[in-house]
Amino acid sequence: MFEVMDLQVVLPDEDPAMPVAQIVELAVTAERLGFQGVWLPDHLLPPSAYGDVYGGVYEPVVTLTYLAAATTTIRLGTSVLILPLRDPFLLAKQAATLAHLSGDRLTLGVGIGWEASEFAAVGVDFTERGARTDEAITLLRHLFEGAGPFVGRFHRNESGVFAPVPRHPIPIMIGGVTPRALRRVASYADEWQGLGLSPEKFAAHVATIRSSTDRPIRVGTRIEWDGTAQLDQVVAEVRGFEAAGADAVAVKCGAPESFADRMAELVAAYRKS
Repeated sequence: MFEVMDLQVVLPDEDPAMPVAQIVELAVTAERLGFQGVWLPDHLLPPSAYGDVYGGVYEPVVTLTYLAAATTTIRLGTSVLILPLRDPFLLAKQAATLAHLSGDRLTLGVGIGWEASEFAAVGVDFTERGARTDEAITLLRHLFEGAGPFVGRFHRNESGVFAPVPRHPIPIMIGGVTPRALRRVASYADEWQGLGLSPEKFAAHVATIRSSTDRPIRVGTRIEWDGTAQLDQVVAEVRGFEAAGADAVAVKCGAPESFADRMAELVAAYRKS
């Protein structure tokens, strides 16, 4: 196990030809190697083929349930689920169920989305995605607490019983690096995950979040290693984020066929550094 910071992986889920069993094998391998978490991306109806831009061929909540049955300790998360495209009542039911099935290993990572055509395809106003996300997070927490009626701008229920109530609070991670995203993190999140940042920019964003709230928020980021950069450079980058205050760094280790080997190489090099 890693003593200071969690090292995690973003599993490859952008190739429709890849058997889903390979995702399971990679999650099992990640757990065996000592990674603390695995993440799956989400895209519902991208305008072009899944690949470098769009991940999430396999629906993440369903797939994480499958991974939960094959693993025992590693955390399972979405990075990130496009929340305003989802019915929050159904998502709350799915998340609470997965939390029970996995032994409380779920982190629900959410974002507002960026591809307008996906919103048009499901009839959701793209310009309302931020407001919908804020309300959906509030509703999710309301349901997770087993509370009663809820009345919001987009969602309401005046009666009904929500179960199963999670045995422990399900951490909600918010991804994003814009000023609005960071304000949303400060207001609603248990965790934050950045993307495309240098350690220096990451530290600046963390300072912005910390200055906006007294709530404890775990902070982390995602990076990619496709084999182009030297391994020592990747480890130095991870250590840079650790020095900048990261609680977690999630690495996407390139193409599926070389993913397991890169995970093993990264773990070995990180432990020696």
